Amino acid sequence: MRQDIPLSLYVHMPWCVRKCPYCDFNSHGLRGSQPDYAGYVDALVADLDGDLADFGEAVREREIASVFFGGGTPSLFPAAQIARLLDAVQDRLRFSTQAEITLETNPGTVEHGRFADYLGAGINRISFGVQSFDDAKLRRLGRIHSASEAERAFALAREAGFANINLDLMYALPEQDVEGALHDVERALALEPEHLSHYQLTLEPNTAFAARPPPLPDDDTAWDMQEACQARLAAAGFAQYEVSAYARPGRRCAHNLNYWRFGDYLGIGAGAHGKITIDGIPRRRWKARHPKRYLLAGDHAARTGDDRAVATDERAFEYMLNALRLVDGTPLREFTAFTGLPLSHIAAPLGEAVRRGWLEPSNESLRATPLGQRFLNDVITLFMEHNANAG
Repeated sequence: MRQDIPLSLYVHMPWCVRKCPYCDFNSHGLRGSQPDYAGYVDALVADLDGDLADFGEAVREREIASVFFGGGTPSLFPAAQIARLLDAVQDRLRFSTQAEITLETNPGTVEHGRFADYLGAGINRISFGVQSFDDAKLRRLGRIHSASEAERAFALAREAGFANINLDLMYALPEQDVEGALHDVERALALEPEHLSHYQLTLEPNTAFAARPPPLPDDDTAWDMQEACQARLAAAGFAQYEVSAYARPGRRCAHNLNYWRFGDYLGIGAGAHGKITIDGIPRRRWKARHPKRYLLAGDHAARTGDDRAVATDERAFEYMLNALRLVDGTPLREFTAFTGLPLSHIAAPLGEAVRRGWLEPSNESLRATPLGQRFLNDVITLFMEHNANAG
């Protein structure tokens, strides 16, 4: 049992009002009838019980550092059902006194008064999927809210008592220029959130945008947007701590930090992924993707899509894929603690990355240089190719 590796819980809520054309997440648009929210929560509790029975002491004696309700659109779920699930989780697992509990929220799906109910249910952090404050861009992205609705939803969350709010913003949107990207950041800053996620729109396989690509800015323009927005966020007191994450002091997202540091997490819900370290070896488990199959599963085995140990030649790559996203890097000693592998396993690609100026030379930490941050995919490829050659 590894008490030194943080433990989180991810809960996937698979439904949304309408599938966005850029989205490659496991989300399913509503088709007239309302989902069986209560039945889905029942399935989530059964799912958790199955994982706890399988993983045993590897999770039962550890504190939950964070819970993240992702989707889909979790804010479609009534607060009473969220409360029922959190009560069930706390009956089975011990929460840290500082546990961060986040609910992803679409500004177009929350009714007046619902925020106070979510706060009462135990949610203490809201993440709004705003994406843009330009109504024309929002329509192009298939979003169901307007800029004014996003601002109103933020105000309602504040009035309800939420003191920790994230805003998701995209840049490099169809036909967007640097001025447009900065305008979105300015509108976001005017709301005074605690955290901003600012990420580039990319064309993901099996999405409507991939099939019919919109006119996106070229790579140089996208980089100009990123640099200009980074500078504006820094001037406003937001420190960048990950490739696409910016926070005021003390407001970094604990849940996502656990992912990037290669921590452990239980994953329940349709298509949810989890990673648990058992006897020094990380195991990955994921659940049936389609909500109908997930709901109709007769037992935990039927609900589980796959479960396997992370192979030795994959662990180093997976660790680097996450850890190198952190601007401050991670202590080098954590590589062995979290993967069970000696540093000699990555000596060759580490040395090459340092030689190319992509990683800082250090015996204490693992950290990308500014050049490495810009070409992070190339840095990661070094470790992927090393694994392939070693295999």
